[in-house]
Amino acid sequence: MAEWFETWFDETYLALYPQRDEEEAEHAAELIERLVGHRRVDRVLDLACGAGRHSRALAERWWTAGLDLSEVLLAVARQADAATPLVRGDMRVLPFADATFGLVVNLFTSFGYFDSDGEHSDLIREVGRVTASGGTFVLDYLNADLLSRELIPYDESTSDKRVIVQRRSISEDGLYVTKRISIKGEEREFVERVRLFSRAELQGMMTDAGFDVTSVIGNYDGSQAGDDSPRMILVGTRR
Repeated sequence: MAEWFETWFDETYLALYPQRDEEEAEHAAELIERLVGHRRVDRVLDLACGAGRHSRALAERWWTAGLDLSEVLLAVARQADAATPLVRGDMRVLPFADATFGLVVNLFTSFGYFDSDGEHSDLIREVGRVTASGGTFVLDYLNADLLSRELIPYDESTSDKRVIVQRRSISEDGLYVTKRISIKGEEREFVERVRLFSRAELQGMMTDAGFDVTSVIGNYDGSQAGDDSPRMILVGTRR
């Protein structure tokens, strides 16, 4: 049986989230540029690049490659920008040589998708393997504590004249948040399931993979992370 992330990221996903646009991607790229500072970056990997909106913004600053599992989203990315190298692959086994990249980014909570914590640790170790010494890893993740406190169990919105229903729940053990998405009048249901890692757990995985976590940012405006920050953006330097 296919895992949820193998089938969900298609044309419907793009249609249901039109707010995830180029302007938002530019804000993220601006933040990353500030975080990197004056350090030289020869090559960038946009890990789980999707339809390529972040890859395109990053490519305006550095040589950038993207990797994603979705053939549909990669096709959209290639149509928008034929120049940026894009690779189809699984984040857990990266098809790149050791120390290839000076900067690796994993943006907009494209993490926490797997069934076991070991798989998530393996992913971070793979990032450590392909990141050069002195290079940077930016892991852009949700604030799990805030989400758990302020979970919205049900909402409706309209996109392209379709009414989108979203139902959210947290597992009994508190480890996963599940979002079930349906469109009124249509039979298909989509599911997203994300592991709710704490800041300490993420920092521990990055440290074990050879990164020194130098800062934790709470939003794309660059503010420091706090209890009520919408994001948890961890910045690590490869030892």
